[in-house]
Amino acid sequence: MNLIRTMSSMFCLVGLALSPVDRAALAAEGKSPPTVASPAQPSAAAEAVDTRTALRLTAMMAEHQKSNMRDHLAAVQEIVAAIAANDMPAVERATLRIGHSDAMAQMCQHMGSATPGFTEKALGFHRTAGTITAAAQRGDRTGVNSALAATLRTCVECHAAYRQEVVDEPTWRRLSTAGH
Repeated sequence: MNLIRTMSSMFCLVGLALSPVDRAALAAEGKSPPTVASPAQPSAAAEAVDTRTALRLTAMMAEHQKSNMRDHLAAVQEIVAAIAANDMPAVERATLRIGHSDAMAQMCQHMGSATPGFTEKALGFHRTAGTITAAAQRGDRTGVNSALAATLRTCVECHAAYRQEVVDEPTWRRLSTAGH
């Protein structure tokens, strides 16, 4: 039975629910099941120490943004590998995924419409990433490294300034139209 309780506690720690039998066993011992804050809904204590500005997004938008961020990180990894191989065409191809485009600008505007200041930060990242492309097109490895460093600085600054906060659709609509 101890093994079952230990396994149940481990499953709970990775976010899986305890069965009613496991809950009853813990209750019989006078224990409460451990709680895990959802990444989308941080605990009040976590929010109290995280003073970054809330980037308010619907759940679907938050997941879309996370997917884009993972792709941005993969592009940066490809850029670093291409720099190491001195392959400027590969640097350029990878950078095109994170550089400025009309479609990217439109998405940033939409994502940031409920949080003043975010759109400008996001667009700054994409514009800065575009300088990597320009340096790669010139075959300027030093310029690529400098532009990559500047781009990564914009990542660090933005992540230091903002955190996702999932809100429901009506709240997001109200917030995104408040300043318009």
